[in-house]
Amino acid sequence: MTPSPLEGLIKALRFLPGVGPKSAERMAYHLLQHDRAGAAVLARALSAALEDLHQCRRCNTFTEGEVCERCLSPQRDASLLCIVESPVDMNRMEQTSAYQGLYYVLMGRVSPLDGVGTRELGLDRLVSRVLDGQVREVILATNYTNEGEATAHYIAALLKEKGVRVSRLARGVPVGGELEFVDAGTLAQAFRERRVVDA
Repeated sequence: MTPSPLEGLIKALRFLPGVGPKSAERMAYHLLQHDRAGAAVLARALSAALEDLHQCRRCNTFTEGEVCERCLSPQRDASLLCIVESPVDMNRMEQTSAYQGLYYVLMGRVSPLDGVGTRELGLDRLVSRVLDGQVREVILATNYTNEGEATAHYIAALLKEKGVRVSRLARGVPVGGELEFVDAGTLAQAFRERRVVDA
């Protein structure tokens, strides 16, 4: 019979994305059997994150202060606002070093099957942020999934009604990609979004 604290740990580990019952059980036994010190570090880090982190008042990402450092930075272009689905997406954008504007993190996407509609995303906060007098262009950088596309379409319509300039990240053949391995949908989109080559 499994002790109840162990059952509780296994159940808790299943909250992680992509972790099923067997993986959760393996992780729990590994932590208790081979890495109790690591388990203690994990527990302390999780506890500190839950206690010390909350969402930035301006961009909605996680931060210790009321407003995150990125939003407070005078080096960022406050006239550009890039909308992403998650903090992970924002971090990926930052790694490119191609964008110096500010962000708004939705913390999700419209997904009716999961019970997430426009109300659950708190789009009224987004609209207030966009209409603060500084933003000149909104860049939609939601994922190119059905849900991400629906989210981008809804936000674009909402903001265009208010006279805001809205653009969408282009998509197409990835850098270093070979045409024979690119799916037909991506290739078709690359054709539609082609640009004139300056000689």
